[in-house]
Amino acid sequence: MDRKDQAPIHILLVCFPAQGLINPMLRLGKRLAANEGLLITFTTIENLGKEMRRSNHDITDQPTPVGHGFMRFEFFDDGLPADDLRRTQYDFYMTQLELAGKESLHKLIKKQSIDGRPVSCIINNPFLPWACDIGEDLGIPCSTLWVQSCALFATYYHYFHKTVPFPTEAEPEIDVLLPSMPALKHDEIASFLHPTRGSYKVIGQAILGQFKNLSKSFCVLADTFEELEHEIIQEMSMLCPIKAIGPLFKDPKGATIKSTIRADVMKADDDCMEWLDSKPLASVVYISFGTVIYLKQEQVDEIAHALLSSTISFLWVVKPPSKDSGLKVHDLPDRFVKETRGRGKVVKWSPQEKVLAHPSVMCFLTHCGWNSSMEALTSGVPVVTFPQWGDQVTNAKFLVDVFGVGVRLCRGEMEDRVISWEEVKKSLMEVMNGTEKAAELKRNALKWKMAAEAAANEGGSSNRNISEFLDEIRKKSLCVSSTSF
Repeated sequence: MDRKDQAPIHILLVCFPAQGLINPMLRLGKRLAANEGLLITFTTIENLGKEMRRSNHDITDQPTPVGHGFMRFEFFDDGLPADDLRRTQYDFYMTQLELAGKESLHKLIKKQSIDGRPVSCIINNPFLPWACDIGEDLGIPCSTLWVQSCALFATYYHYFHKTVPFPTEAEPEIDVLLPSMPALKHDEIASFLHPTRGSYKVIGQAILGQFKNLSKSFCVLADTFEELEHEIIQEMSMLCPIKAIGPLFKDPKGATIKSTIRADVMKADDDCMEWLDSKPLASVVYISFGTVIYLKQEQVDEIAHALLSSTISFLWVVKPPSKDSGLKVHDLPDRFVKETRGRGKVVKWSPQEKVLAHPSVMCFLTHCGWNSSMEALTSGVPVVTFPQWGDQVTNAKFLVDVFGVGVRLCRGEMEDRVISWEEVKKSLMEVMNGTEKAAELKRNALKWKMAAEAAANEGGSSNRNISEFLDEIRKKSLCVSSTSF
């Protein structure tokens, strides 16, 4: 069969229903679609699909142009009613999602062939290792998008294969010593791997399921870049086919990826950028704790008092709780808005990528999720680390001790304490006050910004790795087509 008669290469992105996982997967989809002739279909559960369609009219099953390619959306059924609160009960939901998702995703893939756009490759992300089972059953090549650091990938890999000792119930505080990495203390490994953090056990099992299924992925794509984690990537590439393709949120210089497609479930406040425009260069601290973390009211009070007692300008994202969480909306002190008027702004959500790139932003008080960490590094913004759980504690370790772009405010929820306003203020001032320490953090942050841009641009390490990945898909697509005729 001639190449011109073949169906276009069609990649199916299968995403776990969480904003922090959707964002990098969507960024990857837009990057791949922009390459000549590729069709990308993004899928997650229908319940979240309704929210996505409500916030963006480009979320449609019709192909939408992105660069030289196209992107479209279809959603699969998780077997639960729209308002079922059990989606927040991970012990129940992870099993439910696999049982119902396998059947409905299988039908969705079959439908693509019936409609004349057979799937050439499936790309899944953490928490959905069973998507590779479907690909294997249907003879479709699979790849995995790893949305955490390569250091975290190495940690899970060595934990799964039991190559080095990890904390146990008998020895809960031992250090973890991994190749090409600094020693990780017991509270610096992902919470999902610590024996005392039982509430995260099911999430850890889901991620480890990815490593059980790793042989079914011909490639692991990682949202990092070689210059940032060179030795760890080199070490892991000898054990599995991993390619660093990040930072995914950073388009290559001169790229034709311009697109209005977004999948934010929460709408950003429109006047954030205008407010930042009114502030002097390098004068604002940006405060945000991501889509999942919801701080105790007592901790919000301490942050508020730290800001009240300082003269620092700030943009603070105080996110409302999800409607099915049962949590109360955070209250700020009565005098807070009045006494910080002019130098402070509180919003429910923000366009974070644009905020961090704004020249008035000097510092980022962050929970250290990997998306936020990469966005800070790539924007050249120093950080004050405020990790809570999961991969955040490991990311904080690297941001401070390895990448040299931040100061440590806390060690995560294993400290089991509220961080005082004095500590918050001290850490913010350490980054904002113009001392040699602050200057060093800024120099390091700008160094990583330049390295990230070089990696993403044409000829850079990440750009080359994406091209190599696309070449592999084309070869595999030809092989699949040749066996079908």
